[in-house]
Amino acid sequence: MDLSIIIVSYNVREFLEQALLSIQRATRNVSHEIFVVDNNSMDGSADFVERAFPQVCVIRNLENSGFAKANNQAIPLAKGRYICLINPDTVVQENTFTTLLSFFEKHPEAGAIGCKILNPDGSLQLACRRSFPTPWIAFTKIVGLANLFPKSRIWGRYNLTFLDPDEITEVEAISGSFMLLRREVIEHVGMLDESFFMYGEDLDWCYRIKEGGYKIYYVPDTQIIHFKGESSKRSPLEQRRLFYEAMRLFVVKHFQKGHAWMPSWALIIAIRMRALFSFASTAVKAAGWPFFDLLIMTIVMAVSIYLRFAPRYPWQAFIIVHLLYSAIWIVSLFSQGVYHRWRFSVAKTTIAILLGLVINSAITFFFKDIGFSRLVVLYAGALNLAALPGWRLMLKIIAQINGRTLENGLGRLVLKRSALLVGDYTSCKNILHRLRSRLDTTFDIRGIVLPAPETKADLTDEIPVYSGLHRIRELIVREKVDEVIFSTDQLPYEQMLEVISRSPDPAVNFRLIPSSMDVMIGKASVEYIDDIPVMEIDYKLHYTTYRFIKRSMDIILAGFIWLLAWPVYIWKAGIRRVPRQRINYGDLGGHPLVIAEFVQVPGKTAWWMLLPRVAAILRGRMSFVGLPMTAAAPDKQLSWALKPGLTSLEHLYEDKKLANSDRERYQLYYIKNYSPFMDAEILFKSLLFHLKNNQ
Repeated sequence: MDLSIIIVSYNVREFLEQALLSIQRATRNVSHEIFVVDNNSMDGSADFVERAFPQVCVIRNLENSGFAKANNQAIPLAKGRYICLINPDTVVQENTFTTLLSFFEKHPEAGAIGCKILNPDGSLQLACRRSFPTPWIAFTKIVGLANLFPKSRIWGRYNLTFLDPDEITEVEAISGSFMLLRREVIEHVGMLDESFFMYGEDLDWCYRIKEGGYKIYYVPDTQIIHFKGESSKRSPLEQRRLFYEAMRLFVVKHFQKGHAWMPSWALIIAIRMRALFSFASTAVKAAGWPFFDLLIMTIVMAVSIYLRFAPRYPWQAFIIVHLLYSAIWIVSLFSQGVYHRWRFSVAKTTIAILLGLVINSAITFFFKDIGFSRLVVLYAGALNLAALPGWRLMLKIIAQINGRTLENGLGRLVLKRSALLVGDYTSCKNILHRLRSRLDTTFDIRGIVLPAPETKADLTDEIPVYSGLHRIRELIVREKVDEVIFSTDQLPYEQMLEVISRSPDPAVNFRLIPSSMDVMIGKASVEYIDDIPVMEIDYKLHYTTYRFIKRSMDIILAGFIWLLAWPVYIWKAGIRRVPRQRINYGDLGGHPLVIAEFVQVPGKTAWWMLLPRVAAILRGRMSFVGLPMTAAAPDKQLSWALKPGLTSLEHLYEDKKLANSDRERYQLYYIKNYSPFMDAEILFKSLLFHLKNNQ
């Protein structure tokens, strides 16, 4: 047998599937076997591989035994003349194995080889070719000289950044994420050192291979993509600890003697200092957003205490109260995922502040010893409710209005991600349908790229279709694309990786959708794109409780608006006598809906023109969020659950020219998933949509 491929997997089922699919294509003309060593994954990886890839030999571990030990379990079972270690979060080209095996045949002195490895953004993964971390080379890396002078042969030796990435080069070490070795090399130098749990074992192996008299080559004639760190992304601090511990083990094992100018103990101290700095910088970065919110809460609490106790100010009480109550609000924000997935979510932030307000209010009532003024808590809750969601909303508004200037910064964080779909006609059509079915999708599809011209022209009416993968580079720049989504069903991996490697923008993220079309994998993330199972829907607005909540929120918000705005209405309608007209919106809610509305200027709607509709909401004839108000074609099918709305979920997507079936799906989704916070999110986004269209 020519080739034995070993994959060590830990909780990366979606990536593992994509890796195996790409390996299948790349080994069609190679006699091979595949081992998957599962390190006790909790995501069903082992069962999935046995079911979907019956030809793969699965080895199940009862614990996470680490990278080196898991590979060593499969190596004695391998029958191939060549052994390939490959990570589960990689994708190989169709020619990867044939190219590298051919190189081995032509270079008998080669003991191990690696290829060009790309990051998901198309940049070169520097670890795919490197030098041994001798005291001098490690010193240049630790103090940052390697990063400051990457093209220098003196300072840039750690990752050989001074070399041409497209030239075949003999190197000292290659990456364990993909390395190909001769069987006799392993028999000569031994297997991986199990002292290394994860990281460093590949470097140690390369060191022993070089000491054994073999050469190691970097061969960029083929390339793979590596979604780096997927197996360890759930514990980044542990990942860093293991990395620096591996560096220490390597130094102790190989550099105790022979480098007198820098004793090994000095290098170990430097490694520990670098690890400490790395942990500190990670902690500071993670604390940035919570610290900003805490700063706002500090101001809010100071103002609240001043409002309650002015002119005297209890400073000692302020410190204690601030530490207690603000800590509860911060914990509440963490619990809602505001500092992870939902950093700019107005709705999630609002929920967190309300939850914290309930807890803090309970403290003032039930724990008299540590409780404080109830009025202060109410003041602080109200101000936090305005300030914390408010600055997030303001960022969204700024990004929406100034999208061009913020396209490469804030805009990419808070706005929809502009994307290209790349693949054959049938796959792109299915992906587009699924993305549209995902009502919470954050993708704005700017174009569809087909590898070759196709005669079918009914793919989509509003999204432009382009032919030829060479157009992608131009479209990324012209359309300011954030994401490129490849369908791997018919598109060769070689073509995909060629596009990725030539990306004109390092900030672009490339994603792959396997043939199963259940997930979309990309840089450090997996997104599910399944359709909504309509027949399994349990509609919340069926229940009296939710309908009561919705009506109560309508009354509270409409009453608040009318309380503030009725002088404007009197001014416009009674004094200025702005023209009004009676509009019949049809039998939308079970009764005729007729509203005397202000005559609107075409293309522009002032906020006060909506006051008659707010009055209709107070009377119970309308809702803030409901069915779209279209007098020409009233939709009566869902009037059992929804009244006509000032806005609606599908209103946010009206620029997509939705079909009737899409509109019904949006309405059903809203009825199923209703919550007052969802209403708040729709209202905020409708405001952004209005500002964008009227700027």
